[in-house]
Amino acid sequence: MIFTVAIDGPAAAGKGTVSRELARHFGFAHLDTGLLYRATGAKVADGMAPLAAAQSLTPDDLARTDLRSAAAGQAASMVAALPDVRAALVDFQRRFARRAGGAILDGRDIGTVICPEAEVKLYVTASDQVRAGRRFAELSVTDPALTVAAVLSDLQARDARDSARATAPLCAADDALLLDTTNLAIEAAVERAVAAVAKALKQGRD
Repeated sequence: MIFTVAIDGPAAAGKGTVSRELARHFGFAHLDTGLLYRATGAKVADGMAPLAAAQSLTPDDLARTDLRSAAAGQAASMVAALPDVRAALVDFQRRFARRAGGAILDGRDIGTVICPEAEVKLYVTASDQVRAGRRFAELSVTDPALTVAAVLSDLQARDARDSARATAPLCAADDALLLDTTNLAIEAAVERAVAAVAKALKQGRD
């Protein structure tokens, strides 16, 4: 069975949680495409040229323990704005998406650029303040000097860069189901996502 779920949205909106829960529920493979860009950005920060970093990614690069840091997120956003870096990573993502057994990819341009043919498209979002609070709770554990204001500024700068880039800007696909988690519990968001996927699977069998 070939079945693709494309999940997009800004940082800390909840798309990673929704993606992982969907993968667990349906037994689909899951790819956090942001890790590809974070790992590329981390290699650039270590001194590599952006294109060479993207072309030389290995599983070990994706397993780095520093890829969830704020610095890695900023580095990812910067390299993601480079067309040659995006092109180097597109083929990998598309092959993953059409693998047998079903696949879920989450990122910023999955439903619009990487997998416009996806059977289900979701766009997970939330207010800037809510997302900043979530990311602060996550990052402040290892960075006590961090402030909510700093996290909010970082998120807004990243959103602006991701949305304004010429290549594959962050936006919802026209046919994506919107899940706004500002006031929606993540459990409820997952329920809606599960229902959407189950409906599409049923329609595919009928």
